[in-house]
Amino acid sequence: MSLVRSHHRPMDAYSEDLRKKIVEALTERRMNKSEAARAFSVSLSSVKRYAKAAREGRSLSPGKAPGKRPLLDEKARKLLEADVQERPFAKLKARREYLQKVAGVSVSESTLSRALRRMGFGRKKGHWVRVSETSF
Repeated sequence: MSLVRSHHRPMDAYSEDLRKKIVEALTERRMNKSEAARAFSVSLSSVKRYAKAAREGRSLSPGKAPGKRPLLDEKARKLLEADVQERPFAKLKARREYLQKVAGVSVSESTLSRALRRMGFGRKKGHWVRVSETSF
């Protein structure tokens, strides 16, 4: 028996086109909400939500997906990048303290390390450099 690892990722929102077709089925074809849910293979709560939005004159387009806001905003990332250029040998602890003092941002060393890697930096011989400058 083989174990299959599933990578959970959020479902994509239903398209605006599908949402309009559902509302159209409710209004023009006089389909009830349960029938529409079955016909379009969506949940009854989704059909109710789209019908209410249409009735209230709101947009049927999918909204922004929810999620946590990044711990480091654009300003903090720019400060961090400048700090790495200026002090390539500084330890994560020193960078944490710098960000706390200059930007008022408090993050863990792990978060800081992940952010640096996402920004294209890597460690080589004790200092942070752009990954493209290294020969990994």
